[in-house]
Amino acid sequence: YYLKESKGSRRWLLFLEGGWYCFSRENCDTRYGAMRRLMSSREWPATRVGTGILSSQPEENPHWWNANMVFIPYCSSDVWSGASSKSEKNEYAFMGALIIQEVIKELVGKGLSTAKVLLLAGSSAGGTGVLLNVDRVAEQLEEMGYQGIQVRGLADSGWFLDNKQYRRTDCIDTITCAPTEAIRRGIRYWNGIVPERCKLQFKEGEEWNCFFGYKIYPTLRCPVFVVQWLFDEAQLTVDNVHLTGQPVQEGQWLYIQNLGRELRNTLKDVTASFAPACLSHEIITRNHWTDIQVKGTSLPRALHCWDRSLHESNKNGKAPLKGCPIHLIDSCPWPHCNPSCPTIRDQFTGQEMNVIQFLMHMGFDVQKMAQQQGLEPSKLLGMLSSGN
Repeated sequence: YYLKESKGSRRWLLFLEGGWYCFSRENCDTRYGAMRRLMSSREWPATRVGTGILSSQPEENPHWWNANMVFIPYCSSDVWSGASSKSEKNEYAFMGALIIQEVIKELVGKGLSTAKVLLLAGSSAGGTGVLLNVDRVAEQLEEMGYQGIQVRGLADSGWFLDNKQYRRTDCIDTITCAPTEAIRRGIRYWNGIVPERCKLQFKEGEEWNCFFGYKIYPTLRCPVFVVQWLFDEAQLTVDNVHLTGQPVQEGQWLYIQNLGRELRNTLKDVTASFAPACLSHEIITRNHWTDIQVKGTSLPRALHCWDRSLHESNKNGKAPLKGCPIHLIDSCPWPHCNPSCPTIRDQFTGQEMNVIQFLMHMGFDVQKMAQQQGLEPSKLLGMLSSGN
């Protein structure tokens, strides 16, 4: 792992890297050939530059810049859940859950023992890894005698839905396999472990349910902040919606809008959340992460409000702080209806597109949409470009 110490600080940020997974000998072999750095530490660089929430520049990271930063690269391919060593029958070791435990053990001797707050963060598979491991990290520290450390989670782009694919495909590789089937196979292959409290909600053999945010979240003890694009590119990929330069068919367009609605629904009872209506994937380690806003609030600001609310509620359980929102979910219905979304590029030409160009490119029919909404087309375009 990589460590950047900040001697005066009692805040620690541990980041779990993402990068899909593999769930069979065949697709793990393919992954080993194509993405070696996600399966072995042999070629990792000696140092890394922290970006976004891992940056030590206050401009880029207004709220966490002076924390102790730990970057744990992803080499276990098991959504941080595995607990199996290499064996006769298995060429590969899957030890995601054990790696986290070992890192914690070692950090205790490097100053983590005096921490006030430990924020376990992660993006994509690392975001799901946060949901699967945050309570276990808290229990581990308690058992080691460090009850005073407040453990929290920040899950970015790891809140997947086990929804119906747009087009059903056989489970051949990581990208086309329906999420439930991939995890069902993976959990057996990795000897994956899920938190006890979530496991008890489901019958034996149904532990895969705990990999889906909306099912595991209600069972968690530690506070978790969920960051999720309403139109997550990885979700659309596993649902077999491929946005490739061809205009989107009406069925696809409706499917995409419905995905946003379903996702919004699963977040309504999540106390701390930030969900912009954008088509994107991962955000907290991007250097533009401060630019995205939901209802006028940026993500670093929302995280600051969340910190304050946890601090305050420890004191006296007061109502949420005025003017400091922590439940931020876009209500507009289609991708990129939020004007602060990251720029979209045409996958073929690399050219940047604005919202209107993007919607046209997606086959969005302005005349028809305006008619349905009972508006003049020019008025609808005005609303789109201002993000209302």
